[in-house]
Amino acid sequence: MTNATRIITADERLAERGGPKTLIVGPSGVGKTSLLRTLSAEMLASTLFLDIEAGDIAVSDVPVASVRPRTWNECRDLACVLGGPNPALPPTAAYSEAHHCEVMKNPELAKLAPFRTLFVDSLTAAARLSFTAAELAPEATSDRGRKDLRAIYGVHARSMLGWLNQIQHMRERTVVLVAVLEKNVDDFNIATWQPQIEGGKTGRELPAIVDEIITMTWIDFGDRKPVRAFVCTNPNPWGYPSKDRSGKLEQLEPPNLGALLEKLTRPSPRKPFTVVSSEQSAQT
Repeated sequence: MTNATRIITADERLAERGGPKTLIVGPSGVGKTSLLRTLSAEMLASTLFLDIEAGDIAVSDVPVASVRPRTWNECRDLACVLGGPNPALPPTAAYSEAHHCEVMKNPELAKLAPFRTLFVDSLTAAARLSFTAAELAPEATSDRGRKDLRAIYGVHARSMLGWLNQIQHMRERTVVLVAVLEKNVDDFNIATWQPQIEGGKTGRELPAIVDEIITMTWIDFGDRKPVRAFVCTNPNPWGYPSKDRSGKLEQLEPPNLGALLEKLTRPSPRKPFTVVSSEQSAQT
């Protein structure tokens, strides 16, 4: 009997130690990377800083282990080590058992397995690496030898979603992805906020992949003295991206990543989940 077909009892499932997958978006300069400073010494000791953006000057004195991937293949190898093999994939595919066996032969990569928390800075930079790799893929070139932009975006989307799916299935690990938040205004002058990620498909599917979406930004409470805050629930008055699958967060939380992760992972009750029927709505 495989792990996929074995019944996990209610007691076993409740005893499992899972880690939330959290996306934190915010404007450049708001201090997303500096959130590492809010982690306790104990948490930092088990955290791996995935420094893709090469923007670690804000935490240059923080005692945290880091890796600095420069290529998309390196990003995929790291995800394969930390997420383990996917038995559903053929041997030639990334994240397959064959891929996992190969990367585990690298002693430096094998050392990464014990880390319990992964801080990815940033998803925006990772998407750039993925897009660059997609441009060089054989299927991105037409029969006439020209670049096929539609094919490039297709390869990029599949590659990014495969990488994020690998991260999603790191059940026991806590993963924090950070990304730049940008404001888009459409032809009807309607403004929306969304993560800055190359290609639209990844951004559209991302909310279904992560457990938490949190906007870190400046909030003015009417005294003209804006303060940093986490916007954690949706809908919210500012229209910022947010989502709380845990049911434990308030609409606004202090911009303290350590406290937020502790709140998400410690045993505690959810807020009441109220479902109002259409008949009840019509009566109010």
